[in-house]
Amino acid sequence: MKKFLKYTLAVIVGAFVTIGILMIAFFIMVGILASSTQKEITVKDNSLLVMKLDGPVVERKTSDPIAEAFSKLLGEAAPIGLNQILSSIGKAGRDDRIKGIYLESGMVIAGHASVEEIRDALLKFRKTGKFIISNAPVYSQKSYYLATAADKIYLTPGGMLEFQGISAQRTFFRNTLEKLGIEMQVFRHGEFKSAVEPFTRTDMSEAARLQTITYTRSIWDHLTVNVAESRGLSTETLNQIADQVPMFRDEEFLLQSGLIDGLKYKDQVINELKDSTNTDYEKDLNSIDIRKYASVYVADEKKGISKNKLAVIYAEGEIDGSDTEGIISEDLSRTIREARRDSTIKAVVLRINSPGGSALGSEIIWREVKLTTEEKPLIVSMGDLAASGGYYIACPADTIVAQPNTLTGSIGVFGLIPNVKGLFNKIGITTDRVKTNKFSDIPAIDRPFTPEEKELMQAYVEKTYDIFVEHCADGRNTTKAAIDEIGQGRVWSGENALDINLVDVLGGIDVAIDLAAEKAGIAEDYRIVELPEVLPPFEQFMKDLTGDAKAYMKNFFRGSSEYGKILQTIENLKNAYPVQARMPYELSLN
Repeated sequence: MKKFLKYTLAVIVGAFVTIGILMIAFFIMVGILASSTQKEITVKDNSLLVMKLDGPVVERKTSDPIAEAFSKLLGEAAPIGLNQILSSIGKAGRDDRIKGIYLESGMVIAGHASVEEIRDALLKFRKTGKFIISNAPVYSQKSYYLATAADKIYLTPGGMLEFQGISAQRTFFRNTLEKLGIEMQVFRHGEFKSAVEPFTRTDMSEAARLQTITYTRSIWDHLTVNVAESRGLSTETLNQIADQVPMFRDEEFLLQSGLIDGLKYKDQVINELKDSTNTDYEKDLNSIDIRKYASVYVADEKKGISKNKLAVIYAEGEIDGSDTEGIISEDLSRTIREARRDSTIKAVVLRINSPGGSALGSEIIWREVKLTTEEKPLIVSMGDLAASGGYYIACPADTIVAQPNTLTGSIGVFGLIPNVKGLFNKIGITTDRVKTNKFSDIPAIDRPFTPEEKELMQAYVEKTYDIFVEHCADGRNTTKAAIDEIGQGRVWSGENALDINLVDVLGGIDVAIDLAAEKAGIAEDYRIVELPEVLPPFEQFMKDLTGDAKAYMKNFFRGSSEYGKILQTIENLKNAYPVQARMPYELSLN
C-alpha cells in the first residue's frame, strides 16, 4: 500500500510538472506568434523618445523568447541591447519627428564603460539642438553619471541620489575551504594575477590592492571631470560633496550642491515636457519607447544598401565557460573566419566584453583574429571588460579602442586545481586507482600534487604566459620585456592602458566603426552587418528548449544577488580548462 501511494504521488507530481512546462512553452509560442504579427510601428510628429533603462544592458539584444518569458515570470524587465540603445539615440538625432528624449535611468544595470557609451551618444544627440530631460525617484551613481548628459536633471521629492565615490569589493573563500578540508593548488605567472586570491587568501594582497586602487581612482577621476564639466562645478567641489554622502542628505543639500536642477513629481515633469514640445496640457504627449523605436527605420546616408559591408562581431562573456553561454571559441573563430573569407566584408570591428577564460580557447580565437588582420582592417572595440583572455584575443588588431573606464590588461595566466582529500576524509570517502604510466592520473583532485607534478604544471603555466606575452609584443610592436613589465596579471583602466600602449584610442564602438571604415576606404559608402547572425524567433525558441533553457532555470533559482554571482564564479572555475587567462571578474564596482 505504501508503495502504491508513493508511486501514485510521483505520477501526480510528474503530471503537474509536465503541465507546467507545457503551459510555459505554450505562452512562449503565443508570444512568438504575437510578435511576428505586430503591426508596423509608426512614429508621430512632435514625439518624445522615452528611455526607461530598467532592464540589464547587454552588448547585443537577440530575439530570445525564453529570456523574455523568464523575465516576465520573475517580474523583471527584459534585457536591452547596448546596440539597440546606441542605434536608437543616433536615429532619433536624425529623425525630425523626435523632438527630444525623456530619460529614466534611475537604476541602470550596466558596467561603467557601457554607461559611458550611452552618455556619449546622448551628448552627441544634444548637439543636434534637441533636448534631454532626466527624471527619477532614485539615482544610483552610474545612473546619475548618465543623467548628467541631460539638459535638466530632476529628482522626485523625497527621493535619493547616490554620489559617494567608487568602492571595489571582493569575496574570499579560504576559511570556508579550510573548514571543508579543501586545498586549492595554485600555479600562476604574474604578481598581480589575483584571480586565484579568493581561494587562497582572506584579504587582498598588496599587489591586488595597488592595482585596484589605481584603476578605481582612474575611473572616479574620469567620472568627476565629466560631471564637473556638465554641472558647472569643480572636481574639488564634487569630491567634497561625495564625502558628505548626498544619499543621506536632505533635499535642500541636493539643490544647493548643484547636483540636480530641481525636485519635481512625475506630473510636473510631464507638463514641462509638454511645454518643450508645444503640446496642449489637455492632450497626451506623443511618445515612443526606445525598445519599440529600435525597430523603426530611419535613413542613414552612410549605412544604407551599399554593397560594401562592415562587420561588427560580438564577443561577450567568459571564453569557453560553458557549452551554451559566453564566448565559445570554436563558434567565434568560425564567425571571424567567415567574415575574413567574405569579399563583400571590407573591414571588421571586433566588439569584446569579456573577463577572459580558457587560455586554449583564447589562443584559438587569437589565430583567426591574426589571420584576418593580414587580409583586411580589423579594429577592436572594448566594452566594460577586455581583460586577460579578452586582451589576448584583442592584441593582434590594427587598432584597439577602449573607453576610459574599460577594465583591460590582466596579461597573465594561472592554474587552479583543488585537492579534496581532506573533505573526503571528513565524510568517509576513499578512493583507489590503477595506472599504466607514472602520470596517468594527473590532474587528480583526491590527493595533493607531487613535487614533480607541481614542477610540470608550473612549467606549463610559464610556457602559456610566454606565448601570451609574445603575442602581445607582436601585436603592439614592442618587446616581450616591455609587455612583461606592464603585464604580470595587472588590471588597468582604459585611460591607464592608453598611457602604457595597451590601447590606441579612447572612445566607443562608433569610433571603432569610423576607424575601420576609414582604413578600408569605404567611409562614405558602407552598411553595417552584425555577426553572428540573430536567429529567427522560432529557431531561437527551439535552441533554447534544447540547450539554453537550463541556464535560465539556474538563474531563476540562483537569482541575481551577490551570492548568486559567487556561486556562478565557483561553478565556472569548477568546469574550467585547467590553465586560465582570466581576471578577477567577480569584482564589483559601484
